Order: sequence, then C-alpha cells, then structure tokens
Amino acid sequence: MQQILRMIFNQLLRRGINYGINKGIERASRKGRNDDTPLTPEERRKQQQLRKMAGNARRLARMTKLGRRF
Repeated sequence: MQQILRMIFNQLLRRGINYGINKGIERASRKGRNDDTPLTPEERRKQQQLRKMAGNARRLARMTKLGRRF
C-alpha cells in the first residue's frame, strides 16, 4: 500500500514540477509581459524560437535519461 501511495505522490510531484518549468519557460520567452499585451512580429518569432529550443532541451534530457537506463 505504501509503495502505491509513493508512486502516486511521485507522479503528482513530477507533473507539478513539469508544469512549473513550462510556465517559467513561457514567462521567460514573453520576458515578463502579460498575455494580453500584443507582440511585434519580431518578438513573436523570438518567442517561438525560445519555445522550440526549450522543447529540444527537454527532448535531449529525455534521451540521455533513457540512454542511462540501458
């Protein structure tokens, strides 16, 4: 029973941490702007580029974790 609760807790903790990391990346890509503030085309392009780089970093982290298991 304790192992099941620990697994559930770890899953919730992992999801919470990932949510926080994603929100932080989004906020950094907006440079602290509010959601309702319009972006210039250049700012929008930079924001998309930052999101793509963050996704690549996450993918690379997953790949390296997977490589260590086997």
